[in-house]
This record gives sequence, structure tokens and C-alpha cells, in this order.
Amino acid sequence: MERLLPTDDAYQLLGLATEIADGELAPRADDFEARGVFPREVVRTLGRAGLLGLPYPEEHGGAAQPYEVYLQVVEVLASRWLAVAEAVSVHTLSCYPVYAHGGEQLRKLLPDMLGGELLGAYCLSEPQGGSDAAALATKATRDGDDYVVTGTKAWITHAGQADFYNVFCRTGGPGPRGISCLLADAATPGILPQAAEKTMGLRSSPVAQIVFDEARVPADRLVGELGDGFRIAMEALDSGRLGIAACAVGLAQAALDYAVAYAREREQFGRSILDFQGLRFMLADAATGISAARALTLAAARLRDAGRPYSAEAAKAKLFATDMAMRVTTDAVQVMGGYGYVQDHPVERYMREAKVLQIVEGTNQIQRLVISRSL
Repeated sequence: MERLLPTDDAYQLLGLATEIADGELAPRADDFEARGVFPREVVRTLGRAGLLGLPYPEEHGGAAQPYEVYLQVVEVLASRWLAVAEAVSVHTLSCYPVYAHGGEQLRKLLPDMLGGELLGAYCLSEPQGGSDAAALATKATRDGDDYVVTGTKAWITHAGQADFYNVFCRTGGPGPRGISCLLADAATPGILPQAAEKTMGLRSSPVAQIVFDEARVPADRLVGELGDGFRIAMEALDSGRLGIAACAVGLAQAALDYAVAYAREREQFGRSILDFQGLRFMLADAATGISAARALTLAAARLRDAGRPYSAEAAKAKLFATDMAMRVTTDAVQVMGGYGYVQDHPVERYMREAKVLQIVEGTNQIQRLVISRSL
């Protein structure tokens, strides 16, 4: 697949990502998924290779790459192991509040964050308020030099594995203006990750509730100003949605590549099944959908890189790419027939994994709401 990248450095980074994806990710994916074990060392390896801080400035330990380049790296990783690509996307999202709104003291943490020594998580959703983030109930009460945090967060990727949590909590009255963001050390007493959820896919990516039982977070860990939390969360989610769109493109590409290779070799009625028009057209539609999703995602990234509004375009990219990935992975199973339905081949895992991409970083129904409001 031909790629258009802005600089020679970008081509080298993509080559490095491909080398690591082929050597470190692809050989391990099936084993870690089967055992449900989070590949912490693999993520640390990506950090040491400079692939976790791609869109952040060099002064903070990043690589100063455009988002357009970062997303193509995420796509490559997702085509080998979606859980790792999602980990990169979530971690990049988790670094954003400190980079964009943190003070000088908090920003001193960025080199370890972007280098992969500190893994991040993003605590926004709650058991009763997934899509309605402005109604969150987790409360932070000022007590001397600390905030005392009480409440429960849900569906937290990296729960129990992360070193720091962005905790969106209520420090004021109802509605979005009463929400603030705290950067909490995972070792803080009273931060209690619960048992990991038993998920349909992404089984090597831990997702769980986190209970905050009067956890004391130093007041100097406030990110931005009081009441800035909802705005910070929405800004980060715009970027995060592009990460998930890139994950979807990579996953769909992996499914298509596998289905085409199988169809070439599989013979029925004395010829390759790739010769049958019904199947060829299914694969042609898949290839077209992938190209369209990639183009939509990178177009939104270029708006972000140019400092222009891109919220609606990010929502369009996330919506289209993840719906496309669900179709393409389902069709890949269909192309392989019974073989696609068994764990001897990865397409059944791809299909299970595609489903969650329609849910995370805002369900696709929420994306349609964001898009319709922009019209």
C-alpha cells in the first residue's frame, strides 16, 4: 500500500513501526489474547523506540510529528495487534491533559509518560453515565492541600496496569462547569481497580471499574483550572477518536489481507474462489471502504495539524471507519466460511475486536449526534 508522508523522517518512523510490529507484536498477539495478559513490556518497548510520543514536542520527550504521521503508525500497529494499537491511542489520549493544560510541575512528568515508563489511563465514564459525561457523579472535595475523591469510574482501559489516571470529577455544581481534572498517581491509597471485565475481544487489554474510596490527591495535581475538566475531556476525545479510527483502518486492512490470501489459495469447483465474481466484489467493496476511511481519517488529522476546527471531522472519521471495520471483518469471516469461524485463523478475533471500536471514545450514535449538531 503506497503511503504519502510529509518528510523522510516520517517514512523512517513508519518503517521502524512496521519492523517492531512484525517482530514484537505479530508473533505474540494470539498467545497474549488467549491468556488475557496485558503486554506491558511491549508498550514500554514502543515508548523506548519513540513511538508513544509521536505527536508531542521534542522538548517534552516527543517526536514532534504531525498527527497525520502518528495515525499511520497506529494503523500499522493495529494491523498486527489491535490491543497494542489501542493501548498507544489511550496512552496518547491520557498524556494530552498534562501537555495541553498542565502547569510547569506537571509537565516535568511528560518525558517519562512519552517514553513509556509511566502508562496512563483516562477516567471519564461512570456506571450510570457513559455517554452523558456531563452528568458524572464522582466527587472531589477540597480538604487542606488535597482533594478527597469518592466515586466509581467504569470501562477504564489500563485499569490496574496504569501508573497514572486522569480523573474527571465534580468539584462544583451540576453540569459541565462543575467538572475538573485531577492527575492521580495509581499508587494512591483509596484508588481501587476492580476485577477486569470479561470482554468479547481485546482480551489482552484490561478494562475494569475503578473505585475511589476517599482517595487523597494533592491539590497541585489539578490539571488546568477548576471547572475546566469537561472542556479538557472533550478536547482529548476529539484526538482520541482519530486514534480509534486509525485502529479501525488497520484492523480492517489485516482482515482484508488475510481474506484475499485465503481466497487465492482456496479452490472450489476446480478453481480459486477468488475467481468468483460474488466474492471478488465483496473484497473490492472492502478495499474501497478501507481506502475511504483512511482518507477521511487523515483529512481530519491534517485539519488538526493546521490548528483548524476538526471535531465534526473526527466524529465522521471515527463513525465511518469503525462501521467499515465491522463490515469488513464480518465479510472476511464469510469469505473463509467455516474456517473463518474457528480460532485457527485470526479473522474471528478481528470480527470480535471490531465491535468494541464502534463503542469506545463515544458510541457511534454519539458521533452521529456530534455530526448533526455541526450541520
